[in-house]
Amino acid sequence: MRDRMEVKPNLVLTGLMGCGKTTVGRIIATELGWGFLDTDRLIEEATGSTIPALFREKGEPYFRQVEKEVIHGLVGKTRTVVATGGGAVLNGENRRVLQSFGLVIYLKASPEVLGGRVILSGNRPLLFGQNPVDVLAELLHEREKFYSEADEVINTDQRTPEEVAAAIILLARRWGINTGSPGRRS
Repeated sequence: MRDRMEVKPNLVLTGLMGCGKTTVGRIIATELGWGFLDTDRLIEEATGSTIPALFREKGEPYFRQVEKEVIHGLVGKTRTVVATGGGAVLNGENRRVLQSFGLVIYLKASPEVLGGRVILSGNRPLLFGQNPVDVLAELLHEREKFYSEADEVINTDQRTPEEVAAAIILLARRWGINTGSPGRRS
């Protein structure tokens, strides 16, 4: 964890698919009156293609390159909540950019909880045709060390998105981030 005296102008949510980055990020942005960006949506806008189609037609290396470009494009923004793709942390340069951009918060959840959340989604290319809990456990094992480089870790198991969002807003205030008054655009 970094020095708490280092104030960041944004919030960055990382973690595996299904941990709640997008849902929680939208709640936080609404509560604070900040902007919200989802790097996966930005990739889709930049390429004119869906994430599953990109993986299928161009492959993961292409997707990761576009993801890196999108993350670099965040630099200079303020008062923004960013939900990253689950694999964004695999690239060291992405991690450095995100750390300099904002307070990075890892939304941690168990593979069992994640599997239950993503089972209904057909938009998860890394899960196609496989047992979600097994794949998520393996991904978590591979990525945990990168996720743990975050400034803060919040466990989302047994918590509603609203509870997670409230905890993140409190953390941001403890870090000295000017979030304004709750429920009011600042």
